[in-house]
Amino acid sequence: QVQLVESGGGSVQAGGSLRLSCTASAATLSRRCMGWFRQAPGKEREGVAIIYNDGASTYYADSVKGRFTISQDSAENTMYLQMLSLKPEDTATYYCAATTWGGYCSTPPIRTYFRYWGQGTQVTVSS
Repeated sequence: QVQLVESGGGSVQAGGSLRLSCTASAATLSRRCMGWFRQAPGKEREGVAIIYNDGASTYYADSVKGRFTISQDSAENTMYLQMLSLKPEDTATYYCAATTWGGYCSTPPIRTYFRYWGQGTQVTVSS
């Protein structure tokens, strides 16, 4: 069983930055596909950034390319999402997610491949 706990959300003005963290307990992040999804009110949950189970390959949604960076610290069992140049349209609840050990995840990411989810952290960007 993997438990994921997000932190780092908050309220910023457009152009600001935030760093989200996701810490996994009772399991290693290695050999798992890890990712950040977000869901705005009335919209589908979308994959924002993924780091694949090789620990190096990444995916970014077009809407965040060049502004968001996903990374992980295996020693700390923590994944990060550095968000720069935030826009009002980035406002959403952000969730971290993980597959099973060795699990597959697609490009673009599909949420059903991710078994484990955090509780979500709110990001609000004002104009």
